[in-house]
Amino acid sequence: MRKKLSHYCAALLALCVSSLTEAQQALTWDQVRARFEAGNPTLLADQLNVDESKAEQITAYLRPNPTLSLTVDGTQIAPNNGQWHPFAGTFETPGISYLHERRHKRELRLEAQKKRTIVAEFNHADLERALIFNLRSAFVSTLQAKAVVNLAKDNLAYYDHVLQISSDRFNAGDIAQVDLDRLELQRVQYESDLQTAQVNLRTAKIQLLTLLNDRTPVDQFDISGTYDFSDQLMPQDELRKIALETRPDLKAAIEAIDQAQANYRLAVANGSVDPTLSAWYTHNASTNNPEAINTFGVSVAIPLRVFDRNQGDKLRSKLDIARDERLRDATEASVLSDVDSGYAALDSTLTLLRPYKTKYLQQSTRVRDTIFFSYRNGGASLLDFLNAEAEYRNVQLNYVNLVGSYLTAAAQLNMAVGREVIP
Repeated sequence: MRKKLSHYCAALLALCVSSLTEAQQALTWDQVRARFEAGNPTLLADQLNVDESKAEQITAYLRPNPTLSLTVDGTQIAPNNGQWHPFAGTFETPGISYLHERRHKRELRLEAQKKRTIVAEFNHADLERALIFNLRSAFVSTLQAKAVVNLAKDNLAYYDHVLQISSDRFNAGDIAQVDLDRLELQRVQYESDLQTAQVNLRTAKIQLLTLLNDRTPVDQFDISGTYDFSDQLMPQDELRKIALETRPDLKAAIEAIDQAQANYRLAVANGSVDPTLSAWYTHNASTNNPEAINTFGVSVAIPLRVFDRNQGDKLRSKLDIARDERLRDATEASVLSDVDSGYAALDSTLTLLRPYKTKYLQQSTRVRDTIFFSYRNGGASLLDFLNAEAEYRNVQLNYVNLVGSYLTAAAQLNMAVGREVIP
């Protein structure tokens, strides 16, 4: 029994450890995006607008309800010849009427609502496009903060190594106390860099968790991704072409023109006459004609649209077509402008990054190591070493921040194009 219980406890412990490991597993960009699409409240709320528009298609295609009427008249309210027969002369007339819609009004209402639903779907896709950019920016900010933290840790570890060597030199009488004190005081800057980087990392994670609508503790949340840049860039003309084919706001603007045209056709149809067909049955017990006690009648009511022929709605919906055409042109110009601006920002960042990767990073490391070697052997001053160390730190930090700028610019260009053209 004890053996079985121990096996059970071991299995339960392994399951708990596995669950904790899974909970703390770093999320990739695809996993973060999937969680965002499944749990972001703003995106889910806007999806309900699309669902409501689909539900309104049912209402748009409904037929008018028939009208049921009942007329009762001829009931006595006083005795006749001293006798009380209140229902002797009562006649009843039940009837039914129905408004017949002409000129395919139901079909046109449905068509207009379907167009409205398509516009709502593209608007939802455009909202998702903007929110995905915010998500990608927060993801990049978190990766950038992690890179800065790692850089700060490396700088602090290297400087501690320098302090250890300098302490050994001081104990050997190779350097003065003031030089060792200056080196130890400089360590405060590296500690401050590390603390600031860690705070920035927590802040970036909090922003990312907010977009995900995730209540995971910050210390248990982590992401992973490639923090680097690609020197390959698609031609600008090809990006413009993709954007014109992909951008959901441009598609919404194009569909809005079709919707306006459908609304105009519906306005013209609403200007036509819809007759009301009626039929009734009458039971008149007080008639002197025994053959006319039960009668049946029909009627047709046709409104005379002398003054109101829906002229205002016709003109308004026709003007809407011209307005939506202008809005489509404006949206197309905005799409091309976004692509050009995003391309320029990304190309400028690449121009700055290339010499860093090919020259500046290696140079800063070589200069720092050379000056430190010379300082350790008495061939360089303490000021020379501190200057070389500061230059190294600035170059490395500038490179990390430039990679973050590149990834943000890439996300901006992806948003401008309407889909990921730069992973």
